Amino acid sequence: MTQTTDLGPEDRKIITLARSARARNGVPEGAAVRDETGRTYVAGTVALESLKLSALRTAVAMAVASGAKSLEAAAVVTGAEVLPDEDRAAVRDLGGPDTPVLLAGPDGELRATVSAG
Repeated sequence: MTQTTDLGPEDRKIITLARSARARNGVPEGAAVRDETGRTYVAGTVALESLKLSALRTAVAMAVASGAKSLEAAAVVTGAEVLPDEDRAAVRDLGGPDTPVLLAGPDGELRATVSAG
């Protein structure tokens, strides 16, 4: 397992943003993605009666809606041990199969880095 301190500053930043979104909104997950220009998009879990989206899928949707053409990296802060295939698929659709997805616990410590593919 890679520790958060082993990450570069831009990857630490998206974990911090994801953690902040989770805490600020009181939701199960926070996520952040970084596009090809370095812009970041931050989101929390959406749990409406008519719309349910994970934090990562919401962040990817925000990037697409803002005109992002690709993703450099994604991060999710969650209590879950693994990412659902649908979350990785959303990152893959925009960033490609090699896009790294950082999975961190609620404390912000990196648990795993997986590819979107």
